[in-house]
Amino acid sequence: MGFAPELPHALVRPAGPEDDGVVGEHDEDQEHGVEPARPPLTAARAREMTAWLREAMDDVRRSVAVLAARVRDAHAARVWAPLGYSSWESYCGTEFGISRAQAYRLLDVARALAAIDDAVAAGPGLSRVRDTGSAGAAALDYGLSQRALVDVSSRSGDVAELITRRLATLAHSGLQALDEPTVRAVVRQAVRDIRTAPPPPPAEPPAGPTVAALRRVVDDLAASTHAIGELMLEVAPAYLSDIEAADVLALLCDQIGEPLEHGLAARRYAMSGDRRALHGTVL
Repeated sequence: MGFAPELPHALVRPAGPEDDGVVGEHDEDQEHGVEPARPPLTAARAREMTAWLREAMDDVRRSVAVLAARVRDAHAARVWAPLGYSSWESYCGTEFGISRAQAYRLLDVARALAAIDDAVAAGPGLSRVRDTGSAGAAALDYGLSQRALVDVSSRSGDVAELITRRLATLAHSGLQALDEPTVRAVVRQAVRDIRTAPPPPPAEPPAGPTVAALRRVVDDLAASTHAIGELMLEVAPAYLSDIEAADVLALLCDQIGEPLEHGLAARRYAMSGDRRALHGTVL
């Protein structure tokens, strides 16, 4: 998942003769020249540089949230009309120098993030600040990249439904406080699951009665396994890795007589909705 959002063309420094994207003689000289000796990097210095890099990445992700909130509000207010533009795309093209595709990509990001924010706001015991100031920007910050939001923009309803269900499961289980880090982790995991889940399969032609009966059996088994997976998620929430979940679920699976591999597979299926998570275990 990419970290840096695509910046409008107008915000990028124009290339000049010294920066035309073509390797020239000067670049070749630098490539073949001997670099000056550098002192060895200490572990402390490397850790400091890593912290700076992490802070910069966090700043980029926060900027995506701010940009999405402001795009949403500007588009809802039809900001282009009072300025004499005929459409959103012409407004973005003239004011910011971005293409039609980029203009509508910004709307995709804004709508996906709005759907996520609405799902979180509707969660049990949660309230969200909804304005365009700094508080609103903070409320929208889940650490998601622009690329991730574009990828799920066409399935924002699925993302919202998954977030709502998982937050409700956590709240009802009472095993995990719905604090900001937990909500953030649930949102990020839901987006990741929807991004990696395959699209719905195409409709298949009618099958014979025997095949249809077998499909019903498999569908029933998958449905019951999904229900088991949701119960597993109550004990081992979605933001835990498989290794962490295994430590939590080992005793539970032993008590109910279910192999741990089956419990983990059911949990993965409940998170992703992809039956391939059950191959080699339940199915």
